[in-house]
Amino acid sequence: MLTFTPLTPERRADYLEFFDTRAFTDNPRWAGCYCYFPLHDPAHVRWEARGTEENRTAVSACIADGSARGVLAYHSGKVVGWCNAGPWSQYPMLRDVDAPDAESLGAIFCFIVAPEWRGQGVARGLLDAACRMLQTLGLRDVQARPLKSAKGSAANHLGPLAMYLAAGFSVLREEDDGTLIVRRSLRDKG
Repeated sequence: MLTFTPLTPERRADYLEFFDTRAFTDNPRWAGCYCYFPLHDPAHVRWEARGTEENRTAVSACIADGSARGVLAYHSGKVVGWCNAGPWSQYPMLRDVDAPDAESLGAIFCFIVAPEWRGQGVARGLLDAACRMLQTLGLRDVQARPLKSAKGSAANHLGPLAMYLAAGFSVLREEDDGTLIVRRSLRDKG
């Protein structure tokens, strides 16, 4: 049975163990991210110059101080998936994105599911749990940026469009690069 739990400082070791051992076994090129990319500040950090240990240390500090948020999926006590989700204001890289309602808006960035657990509803469970978590934080709406035509699991790390649509998200617009901006109300939804 899968369970979904918000990331807390007490779950930092579980998070790191997932990224150290299972998250990117089929995509080692991305293993050094540790899902810190959405949390880095592009005004002060040159992403391309960062290394694995630097990202691991940075995300570990963010988990410890509560500035990293999201949901972990567990099976038999082990993390099998992760969704990076939190208040819009948590993500410095969104600072220049026009969002008049940013103070009441949540953002969903990444879904990382262990290869052997893909296609079994983990991402959908993570999405549902992330929306519930964002709602409990008092946020009114949530936005995400899936790719219109993602090919392969690595390209689908932003979540498949069909999953968002099935969860009640609507497409607001399409960017020039094929990214879709999708949004859903969190009011009166479980």
